[in-house]
Amino acid sequence: MKKTLIASVIALGAMTSAFAKDIVDTAVGAGNFKTLVTAIQAAGLVDTLKSPGPFTVFAPTDAAFAKIPKADLDALLKDKAKLTAVLTYHVVPGKVMAKDVKAGQVKTVQGSMLTVATSYGVTVDNAKVTATDIAASNGVIHVIDTVLMPK
Repeated sequence: MKKTLIASVIALGAMTSAFAKDIVDTAVGAGNFKTLVTAIQAAGLVDTLKSPGPFTVFAPTDAAFAKIPKADLDALLKDKAKLTAVLTYHVVPGKVMAKDVKAGQVKTVQGSMLTVATSYGVTVDNAKVTATDIAASNGVIHVIDTVLMPK
């Protein structure tokens, strides 16, 4: 009985830690955010997005990054200041779940305002939200189909 209880506690702890991935680890595990993770690393934002937050991240997929001409994307990945501005434009302070999204303007970590529309599905600036509420220990990820550029 005691061994069974200990095994159950160990299994529960393993399950809990598996669900307690931060935003960066969640993005890595998803598999379709390789370019985003590379950009986060290049900008030096890994520690920030692993911190307690909470954050809401509008995460462009690899397909979204593929819409950017290769030369432009390569240049962006080499320009740390511009890359940081672009990436932090995708992040909103706090944890905003899909059920709580309202149309209007929301301030990003970068400092500019994003425009959220809910008329025909949810869009953020010119990007369509394609998946929502990917929970992380320090916030939530909403998947978008286009890389957002600060105004």
